[in-house]
Amino acid sequence: MYARLTSALALACLISGASLAAGSTITDPQIAHIAYTAGVIDIEAAKQALKISKDKDVIAFANDMLRDHEAVNKQALDLVTKLNVKPEDNDTSRALTKTATQEREKLAKLSGTDFDKAYVANEVAYHKQVNGALEALLIPSAKNAELKDLLETGLKLFQGHQQHAEHVAAMMK
Repeated sequence: MYARLTSALALACLISGASLAAGSTITDPQIAHIAYTAGVIDIEAAKQALKISKDKDVIAFANDMLRDHEAVNKQALDLVTKLNVKPEDNDTSRALTKTATQEREKLAKLSGTDFDKAYVANEVAYHKQVNGALEALLIPSAKNAELKDLLETGLKLFQGHQQHAEHVAAMMK
């Protein structure tokens, strides 16, 4: 289950990387849409966890994800509005959305500690991949300085999310 999401994210990054290698570039509107989509995915995952989980640590983690990703996505929307840029849907953001929907459907069939462990393990894998994509592709490809700054700020926050998820996962063993 987690491997599928991780594979999809890796594939999405490879698709974008392949287009860069072929001479085309990923544009700032595409980067903005990918980053925003990644945030929406984690917001939806957190909302699902808050509905299903009874574990106080998982609930606290999900509340953190909800708060932080909503705040970053608001900053992203404010920035694209200020810059008069329309985020551009693309194959990568569509693949991320499709895979995340499938993952939420699988998680919805779980309950109790099975759900908690699966949700947290997915969050670890998801943040590793998103952080890797930010570092290797999105930040280096961003042309607009303000977009690049927002992505760098997001990366620092999301690295903390990954560590938090790893800590919660370790406590569940």
